[in-house]
Amino acid sequence: MKNRNFDEWLDKFRISISRYDYYINFNKVVSNVEKIKVELNILNSLIGSKNIENDFENIISKYPETLKCIPTLLAVRQSEIYAQDKDGAFMYNFNEMNFGIEQYSVFMKKTGLFDLISNHLVNNLVDYALGTETGLDSNGRKNRGGHQMEDLVEEYIKKSNVKEYYKEMYLADIETKWDIDLSALSNNGKARKRFDFVVKTDSMIYAIETNFYGGTGGGSKLNETARSYKMLSQESDTVDGFTFVWLTDGTAWRSARGNLRETFDVMDHIYSIDDMENGIMDKVFV
Repeated sequence: MKNRNFDEWLDKFRISISRYDYYINFNKVVSNVEKIKVELNILNSLIGSKNIENDFENIISKYPETLKCIPTLLAVRQSEIYAQDKDGAFMYNFNEMNFGIEQYSVFMKKTGLFDLISNHLVNNLVDYALGTETGLDSNGRKNRGGHQMEDLVEEYIKKSNVKEYYKEMYLADIETKWDIDLSALSNNGKARKRFDFVVKTDSMIYAIETNFYGGTGGGSKLNETARSYKMLSQESDTVDGFTFVWLTDGTAWRSARGNLRETFDVMDHIYSIDDMENGIMDKVFV
């Protein structure tokens, strides 16, 4: 560790680790639309309608299952939608009708869906739903982004010589599985700490935390992260047969380089993506 230069190490941090499938999961988008494709095509008959309220009510009378498409047309995931105005408050159920057909016509009119469909602002509701689902899926980037570093680390673990590893393991589970006292890390059992990965070798238990902070900001949160992991590393050093490993990256760390440097200077096992690319796992997990 002391042979490495902090500034050179930090300079290799990445601005992003986003993969091609991070932006939109088109398989999921298409699958969601396929589930309502028949019903959407039935509603397509309303496009350009001159008497859309009457035509809509006739369709719902014959094909009540078409109602389940409506939330998607409004870019809403749930099957129940609340709406209110001077005429009252309503919780509409689009899986099982809980109001008369006329009230659902009111919903369609007041949300603007009748105007959208009857005025030819869309030409095909299946295509429109694909666009809506694409927009909804973009909201999932945060969740996908939160797992990207973990997924990347697991790939390197699998490529290494590691023979035994576990995902998302709590301190208490580590203590039970390998009969080791980790009270120094858990504040005598008061803290329910969970590690992203645990690697077990013949002589050591390696507990691993992973994170990635892209972009350019994040100061106070990153400072606290660096301080907490510095403390966790020092606490781990008091336990025989147990080692804490921190795998982190991201250019946002440059805004908190001071605290990261402090942790780097005292922590034996803090590594980056560049370190993983250069085989650090086979050097550490032995």
